[in-house]
Formats: sequence, C-alpha cells, structure tokens
Amino acid sequence: MYQSIEDFLQIQSNLLTIKYSYSEIKKMTNKFKEKLGEGAYGTVFKGKLRSGPFVAVKMMHKSMASGQEFISEVSTIGRIHHVNVVQLIGFCVEGSKRALIYEFMINGSLDKYIFLQEGTVSLTYKQMFNISLGVARGIDYLHRGCDMQILHFDIKPHNILLDENFNPKISDFGLAKLYPTDDSIVSITAARGTMGYMAPELFYKNIGGVSYKADVYSYGMLLMEMAGRRKNMNPFEDHLSQIYFPTWVYDQFNEGNDIEMQDASEEDRRFVKKMMIVALWCIQMKPADRPAMNKVVEMLEGDVELLQMPPRPFIAPREIAGDGFETIRISSDI
Repeated sequence: MYQSIEDFLQIQSNLLTIKYSYSEIKKMTNKFKEKLGEGAYGTVFKGKLRSGPFVAVKMMHKSMASGQEFISEVSTIGRIHHVNVVQLIGFCVEGSKRALIYEFMINGSLDKYIFLQEGTVSLTYKQMFNISLGVARGIDYLHRGCDMQILHFDIKPHNILLDENFNPKISDFGLAKLYPTDDSIVSITAARGTMGYMAPELFYKNIGGVSYKADVYSYGMLLMEMAGRRKNMNPFEDHLSQIYFPTWVYDQFNEGNDIEMQDASEEDRRFVKKMMIVALWCIQMKPADRPAMNKVVEMLEGDVELLQMPPRPFIAPREIAGDGFETIRISSDI
C-alpha cells in the first residue's frame, strides 16, 4: 500500500511541492502542539516553516488505508497555483505516516461567517459577494485553466478558507478527480460529496451524466447560503414555505417581492439579489440547464437587471434527508 504511494509520487514530475520527513513535520508543528481542526480524512495542526511562514499541517488518519484521498490531493492541488486555490506547500510519506502541508489561512473556513458563531466578526454584504466571486473564479480555473480538468466534488462552506484579507481559497481535494479537458461526461461508480451540496445526477442517473456541472450545483447551494446567511435546508423554520430556502427565494422574486434585509443599503440588496438569482441557475435539476463556471463569473460581474429568472428549482428527496455535513466516503476502486 505505502509502496504504491511512493511509486505514484516518483512519476509525478510536475508537482510544485516539497517532500518533508516525519521528523521535520514534528519540528514544524512543535510536536503537534496546536490543533486547528479535524475532518473526515485527517487532523490539522498549526506549524511554522524554518523560513518563517505559518502553515497548516494535515496528518491523514491511519484508517484511510488505501491512501486514495492523499494521492488525489497531491496529484490535483500539487500541480496548480491560483489565487483562489489553497497552495499545497509539501507532503510527507514515511511508513504509515502521511501529511499534507498547506499555506496557513488565518481567518479559517467560510462556514463560521455564513452561520455566525459566537466571537466571529460579521462580514459585510460586499465582502460576502467578493468571496463568492473569488470562489467562482477558483472553480472556473479548476475546470478550464489547467492541462487537466479538475472536478472537486466537495464544494461547501467548510472547504472554503479565508486569508488575512478575506480572499477565499478552495481547499480539501480528497474527493477530487482529474480528467482530460475534452471529457464532457465522467465515469464514477459511487456518489461522492456532502449531503445538501451534492448534485442530483450523482443519485438519479436519468437526469443527465456526471460532469463539471456537479461542481456548479454545489457552488449554487453554497452561493444561496452565502446570500441568505442560513442553511438551505432548515426543518425547524416556523414558516413551512421557508424550510427549503431556494424555492422560497424563487417564489419571492417571482411574485415581485424583495427579500427582507435589515440595515442593508441599496447596493447590498443588489449584491444579494444577484447572488440569489445566479444560485437559482446553478441548482437547476438537469445538468444541461446549469451554466458553466465561466458564465457564472460573467453573471456575477454583470448587471443584476440583465439577469433573467431561471425555471423554479424543486427539491430532491435526498436533500430532505441530508443534514448538510456528512461527507460521503467512496471506495478505492473509483
């Protein structure tokens, strides 16, 4: 198993990353003193390079036996550099020890700013809009800007990190897949992603093949949450019509109503309306009805008055069951 990872890394000549020893990892994290968080695939610690900068070090769980998530991350993020994609600085493979070293993002992940946590600074509507535009540019780069098309398959608030200026960077490529740029439909043998953000074609084969449009759907669900500053699915809502937020938003716009926003300027309202209409386009049930990410960027950069309303979105049964947080692990044969 470990040899297969070593063999894989030997043939990856275009990686932009450094290989570190486990003793170097222990030194940079001060023996794993400061834990930053924990995810499905590993625990993240704060570290510091000898050259000065802080880093985030993800130690992969030993239970991830196949090393598939590790290989996926190194092979995708290790070959690219973009202002809206988190930079992989290095990695460690030593026996059963595996680590990934990223640039440190001081403001953490986007979820705590959408679903405000105690002690977290509230972002302005303009900041939230600029973050949404940066994320769209990052996904567009993954889809069209590399020699291979990179499909992320797990776009959600927890995987968007923010630097000191609140510039967003897409992270966590453990489920990502590389494809030739001329592949329009891709082959996967099991659903992958997080409930509440997963595209319906991952479950319902009759609505269309799996393609880069799956990331467009996930981005749309993220964008709607950023605009509304709430989860799309909230079964505890007092008003039944607001349980699934996107359809409620659509009905409001369709009836000519504005979304109620406290202490919002006219500019703020335009930002939010634009984000919501673009999100409604991105979450169309059929992949063919969703725009490509370069079109999404164009719509966000354009005038809100020029945006047309899409067809009404409808809820898929799987989305009712999802709590929005469970990342689905997939078998190693994918």
